[in-house]
Amino acid sequence: MKINKHFYTVTCIALFIGLLISPAYGASKKMQKNRGAIGVQTGTSSVIASLPYEELSLEEELGLIKMREEEKLARDVYATLYDVWQTPIFSNISQSEQRHMNAIKVLIDKYNLVDPVSDPTVGVFTDPEFTGLYESLVEQGSASLVDALIVGATIEDLDIYDLQELLAQTDNEDITAVYENLLRGSRNHMRAFTYLLSLNGETYEAQFISQDELEAIITSPRETGTRAGKKGASRTGGANAADTCDGTGECVNL
Repeated sequence: MKINKHFYTVTCIALFIGLLISPAYGASKKMQKNRGAIGVQTGTSSVIASLPYEELSLEEELGLIKMREEEKLARDVYATLYDVWQTPIFSNISQSEQRHMNAIKVLIDKYNLVDPVSDPTVGVFTDPEFTGLYESLVEQGSASLVDALIVGATIEDLDIYDLQELLAQTDNEDITAVYENLLRGSRNHMRAFTYLLSLNGETYEAQFISQDELEAIITSPRETGTRAGKKGASRTGGANAADTCDGTGECVNL
């Protein structure tokens, strides 16, 4: 996967920082580097447990392994960029990505798969491709605050693309439920990053999904509710609801 580098000049960083009025929830760098894949939501576990155990295809197994590390990539890059810029969106969405990791871990445990996240340390991956992506994205995002926001949009772009591909490869109810919830969260994250880019007069161009799909996402309202079972079934509220993000990137489970 090739990530194109973008170099932009921030024209109004002072205004940008002033608009970010939500409190920072980020941990220190030491805490982030030792943050484990813990704290799986009880609600998520119960929803997945309530859905049938179904035989996995090789594609489904590989998809779960891939998404476990891809969500870690997002969490780790955002945690590191928060250390660089102290900007709330990276701390808030990093916490959201931890919840995404947790949801995949519940499925990995349910199907007795080997968890690729054997070391939760920030920047450490089993797949060397993710190691390379982490390093290149952090380097790009450290150039300027706008570059960091472009990195965020790029990661969400990749997540949306991959989740859609994996959804097309599965018919398992529990995997479908988790992927659809993660996809909804990724679209909300994309809305938050592109919104903040717009405050600096910058735009993000799609690299993985189509530009038309990107425009449809960012011009539509943020999503709430959660997928919980059969296709089309959803609910709002509660611990399992999808991530939502306001313009500051403060993402919460509603």
